[in-house]
Amino acid sequence: MKQLYIKQKVFSMAGKFTVKDQNEQDVYYVEGSWMKFPKTFSIMDTQMNEVGLITKKTFSFLPTFFVEAEGQETVTIKKQFTFLKSAYSIDAAGIEVRGNWWDMNFDVTQNGEVIGTVDKQWFTWGDSYQIQIMKEEMETLIVALVVAIDCAKADQAASSSAASM
Repeated sequence: MKQLYIKQKVFSMAGKFTVKDQNEQDVYYVEGSWMKFPKTFSIMDTQMNEVGLITKKTFSFLPTFFVEAEGQETVTIKKQFTFLKSAYSIDAAGIEVRGNWWDMNFDVTQNGEVIGTVDKQWFTWGDSYQIQIMKEEMETLIVALVVAIDCAKADQAASSSAASM
């Protein structure tokens, strides 16, 4: 089992995350586009090679993200319309995200088997996540899921606050 940590930079306009391992060594860099349509997040390894790309669909009723890993589109993530808790449908080979109703902690499963767990860290400056990877070959995909769901939640919060003004 491998443990990773994502720390979002609070004052970054583009959306920057550093993914570190349990020894606080950089593993991935995630950088979002700023003022660009469609919005994208690029996942790069320590040699700055792109290993994943997340693209937000520009015009959709609910947030939709396309995830590419290793140059191939592997997953489509769509936020579902629900009343009490956030839910996401994932179009991929047996992959599902199951979270509590606060949607701050969730498991990633493949064909019913937990392949990763994500826990939001409380009382931190910016959003921070602890990720446990049970299937290392799914590592890039799980990091991409965390980034895409975090972006969907941020979009929802922004639209909720804009609607209340």
